[in-house]
Amino acid sequence: MPTRNVVKVYLSDSYYHVYNRGWNLTKIFLDEEDYSFFEYILNRHLSPEPQKDKKGREYTQFYPSIELNAYCLMGNHLHMLVYQREKHAIVSLMKSILVAYTIYFNRKYKRRGALFESTYKAVRIGDDSQLLHITRYIHLNHGSYKTWRHSSYRDYLSNDGRPFVQPTPILELFASKKQYEEFVADYEELQQERDTIKRDLAAG
Repeated sequence: MPTRNVVKVYLSDSYYHVYNRGWNLTKIFLDEEDYSFFEYILNRHLSPEPQKDKKGREYTQFYPSIELNAYCLMGNHLHMLVYQREKHAIVSLMKSILVAYTIYFNRKYKRRGALFESTYKAVRIGDDSQLLHITRYIHLNHGSYKTWRHSSYRDYLSNDGRPFVQPTPILELFASKKQYEEFVADYEELQQERDTIKRDLAAG
């Protein structure tokens, strides 16, 4: 039986929760440079404006075929919420991102082989209720989510968010950014309780 959410159903004009983790739960980000490089990869492929390498060559641009609406990078895993307009845009994007980051990571730490556990997982978001919940779930992944630099939470509350993050479709479902901030905070305590239960069960 295949691992849950490895077998994917791709549809155009759909939101997806995409996630992956390190092989055997090993860390995929070891320092600030690693987090920043992954975000650099996101920026070069998902910014509305084409990005160029040092020789002036444009990187493959996946926006607007697919856009990144939310994300959070953690030590041994990552979460992304994306909206794809074309049926298999996720496939192309994730291949480019994960291959590029693995090459960077292996070269930096003088290692070989796979970095990520199998293939990434992808779950289609069916309605607005799921959509809203998954954004705050992603943002609450880090215990210090309000100050964690490597997620899109600050892009939701800022007036000068980064170009590769597109929070507008989510924020349009709220009266204000302040209302979204309260929406996330309301779930913080419950999320922490669930995380504690998971840790206790794993330890037992």
